[in-house]
Amino acid sequence: MRTTLRPARIAAAAGVVIACGALAGTAAAQPHPRLVAVRVAEHPGFDRVVFRFSGGPVPARRQVRYVPKLIQDGSGATIPIAGRAILQVTLSFVDAHDASGRPTSPASLVLPFKNVIAVKRAGDFEAVVTYGIGVARRRPVTTRVLASPSRFVVDIPTDFRTVRRRVYFQNLPRFVAGTEPYVRPVLRRVPAAAPAAAVLDRLFAGPTAAERAAGLRLVTSRATGFRNLSVSGGVARLRLTGGCDSGGSTFTVANLIDPTLVALPSVNAVKILSPSGQTGNPSGPGGSIPDCLNP
Repeated sequence: MRTTLRPARIAAAAGVVIACGALAGTAAAQPHPRLVAVRVAEHPGFDRVVFRFSGGPVPARRQVRYVPKLIQDGSGATIPIAGRAILQVTLSFVDAHDASGRPTSPASLVLPFKNVIAVKRAGDFEAVVTYGIGVARRRPVTTRVLASPSRFVVDIPTDFRTVRRRVYFQNLPRFVAGTEPYVRPVLRRVPAAAPAAAVLDRLFAGPTAAERAAGLRLVTSRATGFRNLSVSGGVARLRLTGGCDSGGSTFTVANLIDPTLVALPSVNAVKILSPSGQTGNPSGPGGSIPDCLNP
């Protein structure tokens, strides 16, 4: 069986790839192919994201570009996705569900690769399917189309130095049993230039499917991410984004942020601020948490 290739149209200088095919009217007249899989693999020099279709060729109208936010199709709501940059893939005249409305492609993926951190579906609305790819570093990407089976391929370079760092997640079976420690570290490769932000990106992405199967969980306490991260004098400071609510639990997102950052050689203590900027000990020595993370 022979695989055919079609070259992508690349705007590498802007870090954006746009691949467009037939006119809307022509594509609309054809039966919609169905997105049936999204797979991510690691290769020397790049991470590859593959969109696989059934019932027809790769959609003729495609757009791949970096965006400041991932927006849910239809509602217009912002979808949180971990990463230093967001690559959005938009496929027109395609469905990601079957005749009964059941999804045929994954809603989200978490990856332990060098650049691709997470993949989230942002829409399957009026024959337009949108995915966001959270990446560790914004890099110019390349695309290609493959046949038999129909696939759209996005390659994201990994041409930067990484270091291995620990990221902590809740060990749910031990927490339920009341057997400490309640956290367990996993290793992630993160950009060497900014490891503090990188490990928090990996934390808020959550555990991989295999790690979840092993009982690891991300406890968010309604936070969706972080901003204003700084490290000075051995103290890391960050402000949570989204919400902040312990829910009455003694175990919160602080129990994951603190060991993840203190595992870095440059960090001895962590001050976590609420989305409004409040924390228990804003200027004194040592770490602190906001009142919203108290039980």
